[in-house]
Amino acid sequence: MNRAVAFEVKGWCPGALTPMQSGDGLIVRVRPRCGMFSLDQLIVLADAARRFGNGHIDLTRRANLQIRGVGEENLPGLQDVIGALGLLDPTPEAEAVRNLMISPLAGIDPGEVLNISGIAGDLARMLASEQDLWALPSKFGFVVDGCGSLTLAGERADIRLAAIRLGAAPAVAVGLDTQAGIEWLGSVSPATAAAAAMEAAYAFLKVISNGTRQRMRDLSVEGLAFVRSAMKRRLDPLTRDPPKIDVSLDRRVGLLDLGLGRFAVGVVAPFGRVETDQLRKCAGEMAAFGVKEIRLSPWRILYAEVSSASAGNAILAAAGAAGFVAEPCDPLLRIEACPGAPACRSTSLDTRGDARRLAELLPRFGFEGTAHVSGCAKGCAKSDAADLTLVGADGLYGIVRNGTAQDRPARSCSFAALVADPDALFDRFQGRHHD
Repeated sequence: MNRAVAFEVKGWCPGALTPMQSGDGLIVRVRPRCGMFSLDQLIVLADAARRFGNGHIDLTRRANLQIRGVGEENLPGLQDVIGALGLLDPTPEAEAVRNLMISPLAGIDPGEVLNISGIAGDLARMLASEQDLWALPSKFGFVVDGCGSLTLAGERADIRLAAIRLGAAPAVAVGLDTQAGIEWLGSVSPATAAAAAMEAAYAFLKVISNGTRQRMRDLSVEGLAFVRSAMKRRLDPLTRDPPKIDVSLDRRVGLLDLGLGRFAVGVVAPFGRVETDQLRKCAGEMAAFGVKEIRLSPWRILYAEVSSASAGNAILAAAGAAGFVAEPCDPLLRIEACPGAPACRSTSLDTRGDARRLAELLPRFGFEGTAHVSGCAKGCAKSDAADLTLVGADGLYGIVRNGTAQDRPARSCSFAALVADPDALFDRFQGRHHD
């Protein structure tokens, strides 16, 4: 088996075959097949995280799982485990191109326009088998959205497939990510949707230079026009764009009554971090209630279908006791934080510890917006704006309101100073999120 190791490269995504060096060892990313792990796979991966790493597991914004703190000497053993689970790709290039997010409740949610699991499976197989597409930039991504209760309308992807209704029959809209937002090109039948996405990817490759890290949204007007023209003969016109409705985070967590007697649960790993013991305890409780598979999501929420509301509530209680967020009103849901020190070499700040302390302050001041605690200006945990962003630099936090980690802070101070004078931090937000 071809096992490549790349330790210091920046600006790309790690994988099982291409781990990335961090402050606490190698990061090994495991990509699920079509957005899900069987419960048995998840338990084995949890144990492997302790055996070969430091027991820390991250859930990523691309709906993947990362095992942290892996020593170089332990990497082959971990890869053997991942391979035995059927989750290892033949080459690093095949692994990198399998950058695919699908609706986390696909095939479960009776409200979805179309069960897109088959489309996602076809697309994943095509990406793995057509080697010409392995030249796609490593962060080039696809979304396949069934447009049900939990849509992926708010998630960016270079090529997007979204289920729609054209009269009585379902169809699939094809969209491209541009600087102005999603451009919907037209629609295709479900049977040809995966092939249409592949054709758009091939057209993209024809207008970029080899080795570029360009994304669809970086194309020139002429480049975008070429992709549009290449797709025109395949697509039927759209009478209207797919809906843009995206539910709030608190409605994605806890017990989900999907209708028609079907239920699911959603539990959050705070800041995307979960430990081996936490994951095992939660998985064990789910197994006791007959859960067979776990769905990953870009919101760092784990989903599972459950047989009844009572089974779901029991699982949620156990997950909460294990350290997951299982309540929609938990203030931790409104805060994003990067790993911070010592896991990341770019900061000396305990960002996740500070984020937990910040969460304890929020209810006292009526703050109901979003917050982001970033160890540096890269803003890895959250790329879009937050109501309140703390940006680390030289051991201090810069304060940014209604912006990102890359914006200029209004002022900087230590976290201890923020805690000592929280009124100064929250005065601008008093009453802002209340009618």
